[in-house]
Amino acid sequence: MAKYSSKRRGLPTRPDRSRLRQESMTDGGKKQKRRLGMRNSRSRIGQRLATLLGHPQMAGIRGALDITTARLERLERRLPPPLKSPVVRRRLLWLGVIVGGIGAAKLISWQIDRSLPDPAEIQTFARRGTLTIRASDGTVLHQLGAATREKLTIDQMPKQLIDAFVASEDRRFYEHNGIDIQGIGRAIARNITSGGLVEGGSTLTQQLSRIVYLNQDRSIVRKVREAMIAQKLERSVAKRQLLEKYLNLVYLGSNAYGVGDAAWIYFSKSVNQLSLSEAATIAGLPPAPSVYSPLEDLEKAQQRRNNVLDKMVEAGYISVTEAQAAKAEDLTVKPSEPKKIQSDAPYFTYYVQQQLPNYVSKEAIEAGGLTVETTLNATWQKAAEKAVKETIEVDGSAASFKQASLVAIDPRNGEIRSMVGGYDFYKESQFNRATQAQRQPGSTFKPFVYTAAIAAGFSPHRSYLDERFKVDGYQPKNYSNKYSGWMSIKSALTNSINVVAVKTLIDVGFSPVIRMAQNMGIHSKLEPTYALSLGAYEVNLLELTSAYGALAAQGNTVDPHGIRRIVDRKGNVLYQSEYKSKRAIDPGTASIMTWMLRGVVTDGTGRAAQLDRPVAGKTGTSEKARDLWFIGFIPQVVTGVWLGNDDNSPTWGASSTAAFTWHEFMKEVVKGMPVQNFPDVADNFDTRKGSIKAQPVKPSRIQSLGAGADPEESSRDRRYEEAPAEPSYEEPSYSAPAYSEPEDPEPAYPEPPPEPAAAEPPPEPEQDAPPVAEEAPPEPEPAPVGSDPLPPS
Repeated sequence: MAKYSSKRRGLPTRPDRSRLRQESMTDGGKKQKRRLGMRNSRSRIGQRLATLLGHPQMAGIRGALDITTARLERLERRLPPPLKSPVVRRRLLWLGVIVGGIGAAKLISWQIDRSLPDPAEIQTFARRGTLTIRASDGTVLHQLGAATREKLTIDQMPKQLIDAFVASEDRRFYEHNGIDIQGIGRAIARNITSGGLVEGGSTLTQQLSRIVYLNQDRSIVRKVREAMIAQKLERSVAKRQLLEKYLNLVYLGSNAYGVGDAAWIYFSKSVNQLSLSEAATIAGLPPAPSVYSPLEDLEKAQQRRNNVLDKMVEAGYISVTEAQAAKAEDLTVKPSEPKKIQSDAPYFTYYVQQQLPNYVSKEAIEAGGLTVETTLNATWQKAAEKAVKETIEVDGSAASFKQASLVAIDPRNGEIRSMVGGYDFYKESQFNRATQAQRQPGSTFKPFVYTAAIAAGFSPHRSYLDERFKVDGYQPKNYSNKYSGWMSIKSALTNSINVVAVKTLIDVGFSPVIRMAQNMGIHSKLEPTYALSLGAYEVNLLELTSAYGALAAQGNTVDPHGIRRIVDRKGNVLYQSEYKSKRAIDPGTASIMTWMLRGVVTDGTGRAAQLDRPVAGKTGTSEKARDLWFIGFIPQVVTGVWLGNDDNSPTWGASSTAAFTWHEFMKEVVKGMPVQNFPDVADNFDTRKGSIKAQPVKPSRIQSLGAGADPEESSRDRRYEEAPAEPSYEEPSYSAPAYSEPEDPEPAYPEPPPEPAAAEPPPEPEQDAPPVAEEAPPEPEPAPVGSDPLPPS
């Protein structure tokens, strides 16, 4: 019966009990053996330790252990009787372990917190590679990279837009400490019930920490670090600031970074103009901007909008009636490109980008967040673009030129104030004709010849015979094939007489002229040939304009530049311009040359450039009117204009058109600008000493051909071929001139007595000279070949 009862109750039978007792005895034996083995092992370790401590060299350690043991024994004897109880001592031990564990945990937490990023960095965060270029008045000219183009304060954002984001992305944003446990649980439950990932558990603070400090890696380590950073942000930064930063930085698709950008890109509105429906549409974008974008799929965008509106109702931000009205509204998009994604002054801002590596490291540029403060005057820039555009559209077709460029510089400090490198940067060409195009300057190079002559002590009344002549096989020719006899160099400059310019070059010398041009700012290569005086060697508009600035600044020159300061995202100044002027010409020479160039504008080929104040400048035309120039200045501004074709094809125009373009720009620039006169000119022309020494050329052969026109050429059909090869000369060494007062140089030709002013024949205009406005040409025809020959082959 007992046996049956044991089976019914599921208990082991007697034989089974016996077997279990045997197994238990066996297990007990094994345990006893293990305990014995452990005891023996400890005994062996103790013996080895005792042997080690007994070594003579361990005497110091044995002494320290004995002292410690004695102190512990004394401490134990002093303990009150309750603390000697084994139970109490075990409890105290556990208490020490707990306290120590808490301390260790706090220490570890403190070390981890120290390893987390500084919360203050969210105030200066910028995405990699972003760059902002500003005009001199602080207005933004261009923003490059993944930049927030319209940053807003939290007070500038409408409440319904903020509520839409909070309801959609983080309903308990104002309650949690960076991590929302309830939100995570709710998201898990919704994802399980829906069979897919329909809701995330990240808070807005976690998303912000991911944007600023982390990446999109989906690893557990990144998620843990994200949560810890979010909690640190919540402890250090106010909720409103966190929300403001998030709404300005969150990516919302189609190059929209922040709600301000999104409102403009999707609806061409400011955030204050958004309807509830549009605000909900934008708030629905963060989980998948490319999926929910109204520009990609309007139906999905509307579904997502409705989902956001439902969440706003659940959160109590809007009523059911308001949500229904917003859902019934047709979602109409009106896309616009991001603001400042195209530059307001593209030729200039791309020039600045090319210059940037000269001032900051490649790593700083790649890190992003740089702000470049430039020298550009935004108001002048608009006037420059208008002048160039109207010149090409109004005059370009008739004169057969398709491109133009303009650059304006403050000669006192070298700052580039305006730059237009062509007709249309984005539609036509990105080639900058102000900085990259190397073109023949024609007669605009003559002022460098005459500046060197005046600096060498020549009088502006010094006269030369304007005639047909050859020097070493080279024959310069005047426009219209006419020659006027004896003429002063001042009159020759006013009327752009080529023969006199060449004869002046011979008397001054190649080396002084080349040095003078280089000191004033010409960096392109110049050759010691007779064609140098007529602008045969190519330069660019920026350097030519800057070189004229040395005259406007009374002999001082400053390298042209477009950047004032570069700061990083934290406000640290990485570069500050400190350009210093240097003396290029003595003041007396600069004032005389300015006086001579004023005559070009008042009485010569540059009359179209006249303003309501003193103006000095020079026109220029290259072979077959391929290049039309005018470089002019007032004391505060020097401006250069070039007209022509990229393929170097001839035009039908004259340099007077360039002078008129200069006038159209400058008349806007001088509005409100005080009139400033040029320095007075001393009248000691015949007694003044030069500041440089002339190095006259010694030609092998000079041949006078008379004052009459070339008989074989007609005034209408004549063409100038390329000039014959000139004899070779040793390359002179071009070192900076020392300003001293040398003796009067000996001219290569004897100077004839000056002619009476009344006997001077009326000047014939060169190709640059336009007829007066009232006299129209009898019929349109190509401009005759320019009087400035090509360089020798």
